[in-house]
Amino acid sequence: MGSRGRPVATSHAEIERAAFRLFAERGFDAVTMADIAAEAGVGRRTLFRYFESKNDIPWGQFDRTLDGFREILARMPEDLPLHEAVHRGVRRFNEFPAEAQPSHRARMRLILGTPALQAHSVLRYEAWRRVIAEYVAGRLGLEPGDLLPRTVGSVALALAITAYEGWLADPDTDLAAMLDEAMSGLRDYLR
Repeated sequence: MGSRGRPVATSHAEIERAAFRLFAERGFDAVTMADIAAEAGVGRRTLFRYFESKNDIPWGQFDRTLDGFREILARMPEDLPLHEAVHRGVRRFNEFPAEAQPSHRARMRLILGTPALQAHSVLRYEAWRRVIAEYVAGRLGLEPGDLLPRTVGSVALALAITAYEGWLADPDTDLAAMLDEAMSGLRDYLR
């Protein structure tokens, strides 16, 4: 017997594509959740089942991607130096297929360049840093809230954001190369 009830009318990806079309046309601040619902062809209540707020849409399914980040770090060889494991983990986490829609560049340009998203981004960044802090703490026999794991998470985030800013400023740059340069550049400088 088949499942009963109303079939799924859309997906996270369809809503994101509709929202990004509107953000590109009107700007983030001028678009409402009602506009996005209409563009996606769903009701507002349906939209809110997918995303709690307009500020959540540029981040996509971020919680699920953080689960993937944890898996990436967990698969790092234990004999790999910690700084190298974090470097490789951050780089791997930031690999996206060219066909990703909306494009990763458009997503990050919106997140990093929209003042209305900055306060919301702080919450997302904290969750990202916590993934690294948990990993570092596990490797060193510390607690994730201890100073060193939190510091590594914060520094890794700052380096990643700096790489993204460089990547967004120059369309000819390669994100992986920018991440490598940022992540290894600080380590090399501090030697």
